[in-house]
Amino acid sequence: MTQLSEQEIIRREKLQELHKLGIDPYPAAEYPVNDTSVNIKTNFSEATKEQFQDVCLAGRIMSVRDMGKAAFVELQDKAGRIQLYVRRDDICPGEDKSAYDTVFKKLMDIGDIIGVKGYAFITKTGATSIHTRELTMLSKALRPLPIVKSVEGQVFDEVTDAEFKYRQRYVDLVINPEVKDVFVKRTKILQTIRDFYNNLGYLEVETPILQPIPGGATARPFVTHHNALDIPLYLRIANELYLKRLIVGGFEGVYEFAKDFRNEGMDRTHNPEFTVMEMYAAYKDYEWMMNTTETLLEKVALALHGTTQVQVGDKTIDFKAPFRRVPMYEAIQEHTGFDISGMDEAQLRDVCKQLGIHVDAKFGKAKLIDEIFGEKCEGHYVQPTFITDYPVEMSPLTKKHRSKPGLVERFELIVNGKEIANAYSELNDPIDQRERFEDQVKLMERGDDEAMYIDYDFLRALEYGMPPTSGIGIGIDRLTMLMTNQPSIQDVLFFPQMRPEH
Repeated sequence: MTQLSEQEIIRREKLQELHKLGIDPYPAAEYPVNDTSVNIKTNFSEATKEQFQDVCLAGRIMSVRDMGKAAFVELQDKAGRIQLYVRRDDICPGEDKSAYDTVFKKLMDIGDIIGVKGYAFITKTGATSIHTRELTMLSKALRPLPIVKSVEGQVFDEVTDAEFKYRQRYVDLVINPEVKDVFVKRTKILQTIRDFYNNLGYLEVETPILQPIPGGATARPFVTHHNALDIPLYLRIANELYLKRLIVGGFEGVYEFAKDFRNEGMDRTHNPEFTVMEMYAAYKDYEWMMNTTETLLEKVALALHGTTQVQVGDKTIDFKAPFRRVPMYEAIQEHTGFDISGMDEAQLRDVCKQLGIHVDAKFGKAKLIDEIFGEKCEGHYVQPTFITDYPVEMSPLTKKHRSKPGLVERFELIVNGKEIANAYSELNDPIDQRERFEDQVKLMERGDDEAMYIDYDFLRALEYGMPPTSGIGIGIDRLTMLMTNQPSIQDVLFFPQMRPEH
């Protein structure tokens, strides 16, 4: 008890008083909620008052104005807030007034979850309210909520500390209702994407999270151990190779909302656990995928905002199709002045040196080009732009370009200076794929801990024949950041990864 604050000690004493009075502060029975604050405030009027004579709501006490034998209480439910008018003689019609004088006035606190039954009316000041006939304790809060005051649209004492907001998201959601709206919109994004691909006739599927080989991307994996099989297993870094196995198996279109895990750094756009939507369509190529992706993101913007224009910080980003398309080498030449096409590793290292880009000795051509583009080019693309036609060294799972030697049919979608999507014409030549995997092993031997492993079962699958296919991965967290104007990935994750609390 010595570690508890004075408020927490008082609330625990109130809890004991409730027990002594025979009141269960955590009842198990269903509470028959039949309405919401927003519905009542939106639809109640003199003409409709008969529909609101027997309403039942539940939620948290957010404020109390005590006027002696009556009080005004602000109740927050799942939809919003509404005022309650609580009068002693209404909730205590008999001689015993302890339910009001003792339980309500002395033993209930801001943050407690209560249930109320009554009827809707409009106060003299014009506020739609609930005249309370019955009030029930549903859950006693033992910790006080941070108090956030709002007067005429101005917010006071707002909790903005990121450590508190992300670690105690459950409190953040209670005291900052606008935070909940971000996650409602996130779900709407997922549903819009799901509906879009379902309408194309594609199948939503699930693939393994624990994988014997971390394939489908170049990234450092998390590793664990399976005791029964006595083998290492990896949290997936991508679901690509499993989805392409399904294309081999005869599905012509599959997609998955996947939790992926990468044992890498954390910043405003990276979390070790993140969500990616990957989709693969047989008999398609990356040109088709660009056209389809434009249409999809246009629909997402319209579903959320009713317009293709989205405000992101001080910028207005327009998702109206078509998007600009820029080959990677042209982008690098435009923003650095260097034409790197045809350069070998030594020449690329020299370019990095001239541009002031620090690179590791173990980096191969792919990583060097990636560093140049990331450092000097990516940030320039604010409006949605497809960066196309990557060097073959950067794309071990991508089909070689049909007309441009040394390149592959790949694009990344850059919006507001960050990659949002990555897509290919998928490599379906098993001989070429084996050689690309072997090149990755050479990089691994040089110390590149993000290089790909050889997935022999995937090669076996390709040997049975995979039709021409295009695939895409869309970063759901980054897309949500854009569509909800949030500056950090932590703001669009309910529970972002954090250091252990001491």
